[in-house]
Amino acid sequence: MMNFDHIVDVNSFVDWCDYLGTLAFAISGIRLAAAKGFDWFGAYVVGFVTAVGGGTIRDILLDIKPFWLIQPSYLIITGLALVFTIVFRRQVVRLNHSLFFFDAIGLGLFVVVGVAKSYAVGYPWWVAIIMGTITGSFGGLIRDILINDTPLIFRTDFYASACILGGTIYVLLGYYTRISIEWVQFFSALSVFVLRVLAVALHIQLPTFTPTEKGSQGS
Repeated sequence: MMNFDHIVDVNSFVDWCDYLGTLAFAISGIRLAAAKGFDWFGAYVVGFVTAVGGGTIRDILLDIKPFWLIQPSYLIITGLALVFTIVFRRQVVRLNHSLFFFDAIGLGLFVVVGVAKSYAVGYPWWVAIIMGTITGSFGGLIRDILINDTPLIFRTDFYASACILGGTIYVLLGYYTRISIEWVQFFSALSVFVLRVLAVALHIQLPTFTPTEKGSQGS
């Protein structure tokens, strides 16, 4: 029988993914709020919700205390993201690709966090993939709702799909290879980032439904 104990540890790499993903997602949320003309407090709130929203939903579903209620580091990291955006506002806000860059980084890192924490509390692989997807994509979903944009997860972009791929790679590499768990997590995060970049660069999109004209559908 295969021993899967090595993939359930929440190691220091996962902690770094958590903190760096928080910073990246907070910057993406604050950057978007700044572009919409929010004040500093409003931008901080959007950044914080972007950074912790997906993980909060994950923890509630996993029946554990939401992580940011235990330590203040996530509030502090969001504050640092706000200062960074204020200091480098011209570069961060005006560059068209800055939101995409930070969002893609946060997406990949948070998938790793979601999968690792799901394994750590004893859930099976399919739950881990779902929780990785929720951790990565639902913060951006809440962010887009707050700023009155159509959420990326509902558009034709590879967004949640990239999370599912990254989570699947985590599971497969963890189960069927002998490489260290840190490398498994690295390749998982990298795959999410690369798929997001390639999808945008090559204009790869999921099929969409054609809207039905009013009155043409049956009763």
